[in-house]
Amino acid sequence: MRTPAIIRMSDITTRFGSHVIHRNLDLSVLQHEILCIIGGSGSGKTTLLRMMLGLDRPTSGSIEVLGVELTQVGVEHLIALRQHSGVLFQRGALFSALSVLDNIALPLRELHSFDDTFIRAIALLRLEMVGLARGDADKLPAELSGGMIKRVGLARALALEPRVVFLDEPTAGLDPQSSETFVELIRELHRELKLSVVMVTHDLDTLVALADRVAVLADQRIIVAAPLADAIKVPHPFIESYFLAARGRRALSALTATGSA
Repeated sequence: MRTPAIIRMSDITTRFGSHVIHRNLDLSVLQHEILCIIGGSGSGKTTLLRMMLGLDRPTSGSIEVLGVELTQVGVEHLIALRQHSGVLFQRGALFSALSVLDNIALPLRELHSFDDTFIRAIALLRLEMVGLARGDADKLPAELSGGMIKRVGLARALALEPRVVFLDEPTAGLDPQSSETFVELIRELHRELKLSVVMVTHDLDTLVALADRVAVLADQRIIVAAPLADAIKVPHPFIESYFLAARGRRALSALTATGSA
């Protein structure tokens, strides 16, 4: 049975003034997969994420998320739909004046539907889910390491039990050991919670470790969306420079060693 798509972007064109970012772009995200979007700087990867979240709208085209056509609904429907999504921003985007617990609890408090006891319990559960201790709950972001900030950001992204999680450069700024540990956490949560994940990353090791499919954004469109072993076979200058240069070959050797390519 074919895996259903939970996000469909069809014939997307995006312009900022006279500058065209996307032209006739098509992309689908399948249920329970980890889809990694890659592309050069300024190619519009983060803009695609923002459009999937309903934060930006394309100049033309259709975006369907969880059965809802985003270009046809108003703000109230978009806000309701976002309750099924979680976002981990590149640098965590924690509020510096709020404690760890209050940062995680923020999406729950914005619903105005739960009492403080319930909210605290859920926030502490999410804190432990990402591998942090309850003793970290009262710390401020300035007291956290880079890896801990990422984990708190991920806990906040999971606060509402989302169906889709968006990760923007999830391992950026982490040292190799912290990056590897965080990648393993993402893998475990994806498996246990049956999440659908859309990830933008420049890090080849993260991509190789996590991606079920890779969507390559180049020439203002998605030139391929396929398992990594198939995507690297597509003849295109960006794919050749990204995957087949020395650094890319080193990362791909891990894929080859597992027998996946």
